Amino acid sequence: MPRRTATMLASTLMLIALLCAGVLIPVPYSEMSPGPTVNTLGEHDGEPVLQISGRKTYESTGHLNMTTVRVTGAEYRMNLVETVYGWLAHDYKVVPHDTLYPDGKTEEQSTQENAEEFSQSQESAKVAALKELDVPVRSWVIVSTVVKGSPAEGRLHAGDVIKTVDGTDVKAPGDVAKLVTKHKPGEKVVFGIVPAKEQAAAEKENRTPNKAETVTITTARSDDQGQQRAIVGISAGTDHTFPFTIDIKLADVGGPSAGLMFALGIYDKLTPGSLTGGKFVAGTGTIDDDGKVGPIGGIQMKTVGARAKGAQYFLTPADNCAEAAEDVPDGLTLVKVDTIGDALGALADIRGGDTAGLPKCTTG
Repeated sequence: MPRRTATMLASTLMLIALLCAGVLIPVPYSEMSPGPTVNTLGEHDGEPVLQISGRKTYESTGHLNMTTVRVTGAEYRMNLVETVYGWLAHDYKVVPHDTLYPDGKTEEQSTQENAEEFSQSQESAKVAALKELDVPVRSWVIVSTVVKGSPAEGRLHAGDVIKTVDGTDVKAPGDVAKLVTKHKPGEKVVFGIVPAKEQAAAEKENRTPNKAETVTITTARSDDQGQQRAIVGISAGTDHTFPFTIDIKLADVGGPSAGLMFALGIYDKLTPGSLTGGKFVAGTGTIDDDGKVGPIGGIQMKTVGARAKGAQYFLTPADNCAEAAEDVPDGLTLVKVDTIGDALGALADIRGGDTAGLPKCTTG
């Protein structure tokens, strides 16, 4: 065989081997890409995203779109070719697998966690919107979760209302941990609670709960890093009773990042006129009960997805602004917001056409 032919054959075989290796060898990366964007003022799968009953609502024009990110599953392992393509492509982002699924978290665990965060974000969005409208909302501290195998298992249950700890009134979720950690491991702590079933029955019958219980639990020693402390094995959260019904109908979405846009959609539905003035506004951001907007992941994928659907303005959490501003899709204005009040102020400028003074995101 001529030397030149042999060399070409060897090169070809080597190239084929490298391509096969690139396709077959898994690498520890995952991929993020733009996901669906949904108008909170409109419909999804044939029904309104926001459904409000028991209170007058108003028609609105324009868009207040929440945005999402698609990610590869926990069990999926990208190959080298896919990874290189993702690094080079504008509409994809490749990140270490552990960034999306830390500590070996399974896809099922991630989905469950995202569903819980999504549910909580809906509650906070309702509270934030109604507070902005000066509509009173009743709130109380509850047991959010009980750790399996902990001292609280079988003694406290998710949904139980925590009224007191050691006779001290509980006014916020953080009060519970502060009061429990006053003890040493092995000491007893006394909870005053209203059982979840009694609380649910009282809400349904629009009455004050009339059944309270005292539960005494022996604390255990924390097993995490840092200074050891007394624990009982629960996390505390907040539950609410609203003066009318607000339902958010959006399946197959998880995580807390739609909170801001849900809050704005609710506010728009409950007030005359249009917040956007008919403009296409999208955005993202977590929100707490007091209307504080928090950062999210995948911001650049969300801006790409929003612009592809026609968004002109993108409400961006202040803490995500610098990253988002590094690569802004043409025709999209990034507006920095830190609270729901900031967002409402920006929307007033947008619908009024006075956009020169909008607080825009910069890389600095």
